[in-house]
Amino acid sequence: MTDSEKLDRAFRTTLGLMDEVDLGETAYGRTDGWDSIAHMQLVAAIETAFGIMMDTEDVVAMSSYRVARRILRDNHDLDLDA
Repeated sequence: MTDSEKLDRAFRTTLGLMDEVDLGETAYGRTDGWDSIAHMQLVAAIETAFGIMMDTEDVVAMSSYRVARRILRDNHDLDLDA
């Protein structure tokens, strides 16, 4: 499984998103189900999927799927295309 697939799975599973949902459009507070509790569950799912620990600043900054990809690519050297 690629890093992109792992991230997609973490988002879809944690937030209960169907395959038809464009993950690029998901954002905290805008996507149904992505509230503060789901945010922490999503962080835990990402950390588990990649075997990493996210910094508090990154957890707070992770406001969308696109931002999550950038954070993971830039701060954790994961193979996620831009």
